[in-house]
Parts: sequence; C-alpha cells; structure tokens
Amino acid sequence: MKNIQIHCLGGVEGVTGSKFIIKTPEANLMIDCGLFQGLKSLRLSNWQNVPFDVSSLHAVLLTHGHLDHVGYLPRLVKQGYQNPIYASAPTLKIAEIVLRDSAKINEEEADKANKEGYSKHLPAKPLYNTEDVEKTLRHFRAVPENTWMSLSANIRYRFRYAGHILGACFIELQIFDKRFVFSGDLGRKDDILLRDPETAESADYLFIETTYGDRKHPEEDVDNFLREIILSTLAKKSALIIPSFAVERTQSLMFRLWKLVKQNKVPPIRMVLDSPMGSNVLQVFEQYADWHKLSLADCREMCKAFQIVENFGETWEVIDTPGAKIVIAGSGMLSGGRVLTYLQQYLDHPETDILLVGFMAEGTRGRKLLEGEEALKIYGKYYPVKAALHQLDSLSAHADQPGLVAWIQSIPTAPEKIFLIHGEPAASEAFRNVLTKTCQSEIIMPKLYEIIPLSI
Repeated sequence: MKNIQIHCLGGVEGVTGSKFIIKTPEANLMIDCGLFQGLKSLRLSNWQNVPFDVSSLHAVLLTHGHLDHVGYLPRLVKQGYQNPIYASAPTLKIAEIVLRDSAKINEEEADKANKEGYSKHLPAKPLYNTEDVEKTLRHFRAVPENTWMSLSANIRYRFRYAGHILGACFIELQIFDKRFVFSGDLGRKDDILLRDPETAESADYLFIETTYGDRKHPEEDVDNFLREIILSTLAKKSALIIPSFAVERTQSLMFRLWKLVKQNKVPPIRMVLDSPMGSNVLQVFEQYADWHKLSLADCREMCKAFQIVENFGETWEVIDTPGAKIVIAGSGMLSGGRVLTYLQQYLDHPETDILLVGFMAEGTRGRKLLEGEEALKIYGKYYPVKAALHQLDSLSAHADQPGLVAWIQSIPTAPEKIFLIHGEPAASEAFRNVLTKTCQSEIIMPKLYEIIPLSI
C-alpha cells in the first residue's frame, strides 16, 4: 500500500490559480502553477509562498499556457524550485510570452502606482519582474505529445491533445498501478481553429475542470451577430472594443472578422489588434501549424487585414483617430493590459460598443460589467459605464456541461473517483448533480488548500 497526497493549492472553489501538488513515496510533482485572478482576497495570496517545501518538488507539469495555469512560476522559482518545468513545445512558447508580458505589466503598474500615489504600499513593488521570468525560462523542457516519460521507477506521464488553446494538453499520470488524469482546460468539439480533444485511455482518479459545468453553450449565429454589430459600428462611426484572451480567442476572432470582410458580408472597416501577446502568439501559430487547422497562407492573409499595434504611441493614435474601428485588446477579463487604456477613453461614450467573448471570473472588471456595475475602477479612478455592453458566450474555448459529460463517458471504464476542479462552486455543484445521475464514480469537490490522502 502506497500513501499519496494531493495538495489543492489553487484551481478549486474557483477558476483561477490552478496548482496541484502530488506527494508520493518516490517523487513529488506539481500540476500547473497559476496565478489567482479576480477577487482581491485571492489575488493577495499570489504574494504568499506555497505551503509546501518547493525544493522537494521533482517536476512541474503544465497543461497549457494561460496565466491562471503558469503565472505563479516565477514566484515558485524564487522560493527555491530548481528542477524542470515540462510541457508541450507550443505551451512553453506561449508560457514564455505570457510570463514576459505579465512581468512587464507588473513592473509598469508598480511604477504607475508609485508615480500617481494610488497604492497603499510604499513603495509599490511588482509581483515579479523580467529578471525573475528569465530565470524561470531556464527550467523549461519541451516534451513530445503522446509519449510516455518517466519521472521515477514507478511514475510516468504523458501529454494528450486537449483543444482549448494552442498546445493545451490533458495529463495522464501512471503512479504505481493507478492512473491519474488532470484535464487542464478542455476544449470544444468542432472548434474553428483547433482539433477535437482526445480521449483519456483510462482513469482511476480524474481531476476535471468545471468552468461551464452548470450550463450549455448557447446556439448562436456568431457570424451574423458580428456582422450586425459591425454594420452598427460603421453606421455610428464609432468604436467596437473587444477585450480578448491573447491565446486562441484573439486568433478565432481575427479569423471570423477577416472572413466576414473577405466574403464581402461587411464593408471594409479598420481592424486593430492591440495586444503584444496576441501578436506574438500569431508567430507561434505559424511555428506549430500541426497543432491547429489554420493554413499558413490564411494565417498570413488574416494578419495583413489587421493593424498590429507595436507600441503605446500607436495605441493613442488609434484612440485619437476618429471613425469606425474594431479594437481587439487584452486582457480578456479586463484585469489589466492595453484594453484598460481604451476603456478609460471610451467607456463613458454611449455610442461605444463593448463585446465580451469569454468567461469572466468573479471579482474581475469583466464580471462587474456583466453584473451591471455603473462605474469601473481603473488605476485608482472610477469611470462611468455608458457604453453598450454585448456578450457572446458561444465563443468560449471551454467545453460546456454536455461536452464535459461526453468526455468523461468516452473514457472506457468509469473512474473510481472524480474530483471537480477549476469551477466556481455553483458550477461545480451543478455538474456534480449531473454526474451522480450518469456515472457510478465517487464525486468529490475539493476545498482550497485541502490535502486529499489516497492509499493505492
């Protein structure tokens, strides 16, 4: 009998901060190492050391490159982690882009807070800086897809295609004679850019995300919705601001908008990508063409249809130039990035349209907009919300409740235990209610910082 412990350090009772440590007699490993976003109480915990001796960790495995799955890595290295960080090659490329961008934003916001005096901390300091990121990147090791890799005599792992974003994988772990599966974030079937998620070969213990565990994606005519809002923007000669996640969502939006113009379904309109990360990710799409459906020719033609903003000066040129325009800018949940500059200028204009296209975590500015907030706090000041707000749920890169159920049912044998993670409590609870009617597995909803003992 072997005693295993699962330390749930994030990605439970919420959708951010994914961090799981598996403690075994042979090796200790971490699955994902993300930042908390949204609620201030959670964000403050990003400044705390993880409650585990990180020098005793043998490996970190990453499911994909989003900030809520990789953003804590520089803090982990500062705490003494010295071993490899494994992931698929495109995930590591995206993680590099995300971490460098995160460090730059942290540095800029700390500097801004010190100059304008709106921080309670004197002086304000970045969570981590560019030097911390460069030290972290030295630990990156790319691992091929669908290949078993050994960590010790009785522990091995492999990465399997998960959709969701470029490079995303679910992780299969063989620990002694038991199979552990961590879904990461699962993508959807029939995505316009990515292949369908693969199926787990088997799972004794399944850790599955529940971001959309309480709902089904609406059946929307996305192209017609975009067409109508673009025509309205042209008629008003106004701005359509689309906060977007820089990885996959931005590329999906660019593809759809480019197609509408190319097929003459809308007149030509100025289209702007103001996201340093989004621009860099386009290069990763070119480099890893076998991970997505977009042809190299289409990728390049699509990029030519957009003005790719290179610096902050160009951001102000876009703002100051009158006329109809579509601006895609990060971040997707309005938690930081260039989109905040546009909101500062456009949020109080009734003719402005804001289109939200993804999940908005609790406590983020995006969620506050959806909940009818009358003013948004940006860099210490409040800006009245007079712009028209729109939402497209069907563009989510996450599988919905039926998709998650179907993925579980595709596993040849039912897992012994299913752990519901990466979901707000209501979503996880709703998903548990569905699963209790459709499978015989024991369903568990872990608590934040809970340590789960398993004897195998």
